[in-house]
Amino acid sequence: MPSVLALDQGTTGSTALVIHQDGGVLGRGYREFTQHFPQPGWVEHDAEEIFRVSVDAMREALAGSGEQPVGLGITNQRETVVLWDRRTLSPVAPAIVWQDRRTTERCRQLKESGKEPLLRERTGLVADPYFSATKLEWLLRDPALRRRAERGELAAGTVESWMVAKLTGGNAHVTDHTNASRTLLYDIRARDWHADLLGLFDIPREVLPRLVRSSEVVGETAPAHLGRAFPIGGLAGDQQAALFGQGCVSPGLAKNTYGTGAFLLVLAGPRTPTPPQGLLATVACGPRGEPWYALEGSVFIAGAAIQWLRDGLRIINHAHESEALARSVPDNGGVHFVPAFVGLGTPYWEPDARGTVTGLTRGTTRAHLVRAALEAMAYSSAELLSTMASAEHLSVPALRVDGGAAANDWLMQFQADVLGIPVERPDLVETTALGAAGLAGLSLGLWKNADEFLAGRKFARFNPQIDSGMRQAHLAAWHRAVAAALAWARPR
Repeated sequence: MPSVLALDQGTTGSTALVIHQDGGVLGRGYREFTQHFPQPGWVEHDAEEIFRVSVDAMREALAGSGEQPVGLGITNQRETVVLWDRRTLSPVAPAIVWQDRRTTERCRQLKESGKEPLLRERTGLVADPYFSATKLEWLLRDPALRRRAERGELAAGTVESWMVAKLTGGNAHVTDHTNASRTLLYDIRARDWHADLLGLFDIPREVLPRLVRSSEVVGETAPAHLGRAFPIGGLAGDQQAALFGQGCVSPGLAKNTYGTGAFLLVLAGPRTPTPPQGLLATVACGPRGEPWYALEGSVFIAGAAIQWLRDGLRIINHAHESEALARSVPDNGGVHFVPAFVGLGTPYWEPDARGTVTGLTRGTTRAHLVRAALEAMAYSSAELLSTMASAEHLSVPALRVDGGAAANDWLMQFQADVLGIPVERPDLVETTALGAAGLAGLSLGLWKNADEFLAGRKFARFNPQIDSGMRQAHLAAWHRAVAAALAWARPR
């Protein structure tokens, strides 16, 4: 049966799927890995552990399917930086995760020295610890590592670069344009590493990977890892892979992924967009996997807020309890929760913001707090989509959704209510892995085009059920709560 293997290497675990030509899942594997928090605001991963659990997940998916896929597509947590020895393929430092805030002061210096306009113009991004460049700069502050990097002994990259290097035995050091566009080192118009940006962060070009298309055969896995050699035919950052997997291959189509964070992208097309203040321009995938552009907004904490209620406060035992608790109360009781545990992302970009709860009374219950955490995902996403559509004068007919929290029917209905447009949830919510499969399948001949890849997809539809007056009242209350969080972050 013609199929493709897809690896979705995420922030807390690795998922592998074997996807049939008709879009069905033939095999599945999943493994979690360890999160390291060595200091407040620091988040690290062990890159070797990521590789081991990813291989185990792929082996599990292959064994469960009984198939021999035509090749492999990889999608990955973006912005996380790995630095490794080219010869031994061993990491020389812990991987610094996209959530990490250790370079907050460096980003503040960049803003105060007037460098942010250059970054906005060249990269479409902002000076924030979220992105890769200051992480790599921080790793290379070690004089010994810097000397080795300048001699070409070290390689750096985001997680897909690391996975490809390990899987191919060091024969390929590559990154695709979607991942490169998240580094602050890549010119989104020239579609190449930019000398001025490398100079700004003092990054030796020798450590950086070669740029490749998202749908392109870039190497072959060593047989020892997965039982035989597989061509690697697709690479994309997780959010761009999800956009492609959702079938968003025409301008104006949008998707939102509710995972650890929430990431909303609107496809702009082949022309480079000019994002308004607070929004990002990023490289996405066109219908053939070619570099197109999208506007993006990032909410750093989404599903992680529910995890905190479960693991930190222990007011729920399982994440799926949140839907029933939200339904158990008629409203949020005046409670709003801004889960800025690692700062606020789009459109505020305030790294010093912290989690804030407003409106607590003696009548507040755990159900109100849980409902407020779910509402926060919907409010922040609605704020992003409205700004994006206005900026590019795009008509967004519906929002397509995926990720773990997209399974929550109450949340999806509330999202449609505060957006004022339908929300569409696909039958297969693992669209990140599906996008990686699609990109690989196109390069390997499994599908002739995007339409063939997307044929047969089905969606559950949630239509808005409140009027515009109530919608505006909801959003106004949310903005008051965000203002409280910003006031804490910016003391007079």
